Amino acid sequence: MSDKAGQADAVEATWREFLTIGDVDRERQQRHILSKLPGTPRCRLCHAPFKGVGAPLARLFFSRRPSNMHPLLCNICETFAHRYMGGAEIELTVLFADVRGSTALAEHQSPTGFTNQMNRFYKASTDVLIRSNAFIDKLVGDEVIGLYVPGFAGAEFTNAAVSAAKALLEATGHGNAQGPWIPVGIGVHTGVAFVGAVGASGNKIEITALGDAMNVGARLASEAKQGEALISEVTLETAGIDSKNLDRRELQLKGRGEPVPVRVLRVDQGRAE
Repeated sequence: MSDKAGQADAVEATWREFLTIGDVDRERQQRHILSKLPGTPRCRLCHAPFKGVGAPLARLFFSRRPSNMHPLLCNICETFAHRYMGGAEIELTVLFADVRGSTALAEHQSPTGFTNQMNRFYKASTDVLIRSNAFIDKLVGDEVIGLYVPGFAGAEFTNAAVSAAKALLEATGHGNAQGPWIPVGIGVHTGVAFVGAVGASGNKIEITALGDAMNVGARLASEAKQGEALISEVTLETAGIDSKNLDRRELQLKGRGEPVPVRVLRVDQGRAE
């Protein structure tokens, strides 16, 4: 095996451990010390305190501060991404949330009013994704993307994504008598994707997910009507959720030969059991 191939294998192994176990850069000794520093909230992975008495010590001695990517992770994840350019294929659950009719919404509001409404949507979505321990992949345009991997969301990562879908519909006002304050459709799918650091050398590097599972999740979201979360049946089966009380559809998605069976989750239907 060449040195280059061996290095690639080592990077993949490191990413796989990071994503499935949650150990960042194998810094177990530092994690032990950081966990002893007083303060809250903390990084979910290395336990570095972001506030309180221990936060200045974490910044001074370990250079730990909140990441720009996720408020419950520290900046070590950004350092990790630059150090280990690459990633690994893992099973994950993805959640895509789209604003329905954003063009029409913008037409009937001032630019400032529309911006304020979208910022409110981003905040509501971010709050739900953080509480459910998702990695926030993107906040872009009229869409929010959350990744649920074992290293962040735990062994029940698929269940967490399904619960988050319902919580996000509730947070945007679906199910309220007066109607939602912003119309949203959601897609949730489970599959294998490449998760890792992507980007060109010398440019900004991002941690993201690529692959068919992401494509399916995005297309489910685009097919969801206002107030619907389309959950793929493979997601519900993986989570062990009984979905017989949810409407069933078979969707013919662009680029796929076989239809994708989904269940329709709405706030007024409650959660699948």
